[in-house]
Amino acid sequence: MTNLVSKWNYPTTVRFGAGRIKELPEVLEAAGIKKPLFVTDPGLAKLPVVASTLKLLDDAKVPYGTFSDIKPNPVEANLKAGIAVFKAGGHDGVIAFGGGSALDLGKLIAFQAGQTRPVWDFEDIGDWWTRANSDAIAPIVAVPTTAGTGSEVGRAGVLTDEATHTKKIIFHPKLLPAIVIADPELTTGMPPFITVGTGMDALAHCLEAYCAPGYHPMADGIALEGMRLVLENLPKAYADGTDITARAHMMAAAAMGATAFQKGLGAIHSLSHPIGALYDTHHGMTNGVFMPYVLAFNRPAVEERIARLAAYLGIAGGFDGFAKAILNLREQLKVPHTLPELIKGLDMDAARKDFIAVSAVADPSTGGNPVELTKEAARAILDSAIEGRL
Repeated sequence: MTNLVSKWNYPTTVRFGAGRIKELPEVLEAAGIKKPLFVTDPGLAKLPVVASTLKLLDDAKVPYGTFSDIKPNPVEANLKAGIAVFKAGGHDGVIAFGGGSALDLGKLIAFQAGQTRPVWDFEDIGDWWTRANSDAIAPIVAVPTTAGTGSEVGRAGVLTDEATHTKKIIFHPKLLPAIVIADPELTTGMPPFITVGTGMDALAHCLEAYCAPGYHPMADGIALEGMRLVLENLPKAYADGTDITARAHMMAAAAMGATAFQKGLGAIHSLSHPIGALYDTHHGMTNGVFMPYVLAFNRPAVEERIARLAAYLGIAGGFDGFAKAILNLREQLKVPHTLPELIKGLDMDAARKDFIAVSAVADPSTGGNPVELTKEAARAILDSAIEGRL
């Protein structure tokens, strides 16, 4: 029975439903935030959805500052700039508003602004999170505008170390936002590419969590239902961005994926991370490219489990039926089948491939892969994703 020992965590308070963004001033008060820093990405900052949200704060006479100097894959320079704005404005909390990059960086600003050690000292390794001064972490309100990362219900943030060209996962329990507003109306403006990329991210979270070894039947159940929601609703949201029902189900699936992956992730993510750090690709779309290749690699360990998943989803043919369904979904949504289709002009030499393989093996996500990921295996999967070989 010793292998039936685990640790389970569940999300924070989530105010879910269309129109709930109007509750933002009330949510700030409940979180104890009087002067928030509103953190979003530069593209979103120019759109009406941000203007209308900030008007809610203006009308409620809530003083705030704004910060949007964020790369698609945030780097330490973005974090330092955000912390400078946070301190200069005398802010006491953060509104993290947007997709994964804005949510992660907003959370990290609230976390790191009160710390004296470098952010890399809090990487998700062992108990490094205990190095942080918990009392100095500012409260966070998260407002996702995409349906993929699930960062709004996560206890970590991803940051790229430009010096080493690697993505690092920074972890602390208090990176979990105090309150989340999950309003699917905020996602209706997502362009098709982002809808697909974030949706594939949610699917990857659920799939890898479900396949990860370990005893966590509640995470397994959440992952199962999350995959059903994605497979049924992502094509609808892609075909009609104004389909609020499909958008709502996708927003739920994103939070479910991030809740489930406390059980573990795997090689889809550990290969996507170095690709994103090196080529600044969309993380979810990169996951979508790697998904069938990693699934094939993991087959010896997950075939029976995937057959149960296929039965739950109503897909005939067990593992092969599910793998075919993933390929059909990617084709329907125009997900690139190979890395050269994702990264135009891609030209990797052997040294670069080896660097990616070594980085993937070292990535924290690798620990959850059901089959041991060696450097040679990671290199083989990478080559398959470059050549389109399944």
